Amino acid sequence: MTDVAVVIATRDRRERVLATLDRLASLPERPPVVVVDNGSVDGTVAAVRRRHPAVTVIGARSDIGSAARTVGVAAARTPLVAFADDDSWWAPGALARASEHFGAHPQLGLLAARVVVEPGARPDRTCAQMRDSPLRAPVPLPGPPVLGFLACGAVARRAALLACGGFPRRYGFGGEEAVVAMDLASAGWELAYADDVVAHHEPARGPRPPRERREARNRLWSLWLRRPLSRALRGSPVGGRVLLSAARGLPWVLRERRPVPPHVERALRVLEAHGPAAGRAPRAPARR
Repeated sequence: MTDVAVVIATRDRRERVLATLDRLASLPERPPVVVVDNGSVDGTVAAVRRRHPAVTVIGARSDIGSAARTVGVAAARTPLVAFADDDSWWAPGALARASEHFGAHPQLGLLAARVVVEPGARPDRTCAQMRDSPLRAPVPLPGPPVLGFLACGAVARRAALLACGGFPRRYGFGGEEAVVAMDLASAGWELAYADDVVAHHEPARGPRPPRERREARNRLWSLWLRRPLSRALRGSPVGGRVLLSAARGLPWVLRERRPVPPHVERALRVLEAHGPAAGRAPRAPARR
């Protein structure tokens, strides 16, 4: 039995999640899998239970966005959890290698994998930026330290993620990784990129303007929630619709605001000085 469970959040993409589960079932690690369904109406829950009876399926009554991953993490019974989208999957041996890294590095809270984009196994550009991270860690790590990740290819310590609150429900999908990364780092955990742990991702094609606006709103929320006022108030360039959408969440932001400690803020400023997305993952390529 592996010490890594795979957690998948999905909604109304029955055939894609079934194909992903088929791939996971063929892995030599044979990981336990938890699927959290965000209120699908296409028969996803029943179809998964028929084809993959060993998979734990949790049906949410409504779409709770990326917080579905937190529900899946809570349901897992392994010390490590690997995330997959319904259009991403882990390469053979990847989860075993990730487990080795966590065993060798007790301060490691999250491992960002090398994500290759299908078809064609093209390297994801965000992973190249994480590989070239300018950050330095106080302890040995399996790869460059980072302050971000792509949720379609990341492995985390279950207890650490739950202690930090997991993924924020209000964000939906799009840029939700940023606040999770800051929370883990603020709690004293290290995050690292590992080129030898591989995940595959085959995102749907086509435009996605609603998601782009949601990602821009979420970037503002992450700034307002976790950065010092001097940085949070400067925000980032956004349109009026995005700003209005973010402003509607201000009461929640003010209740939940917890600025990061000085060492995390210094690391964030190093990344900002180094260039966009260096060592962090501001935008996941998956579409929701």
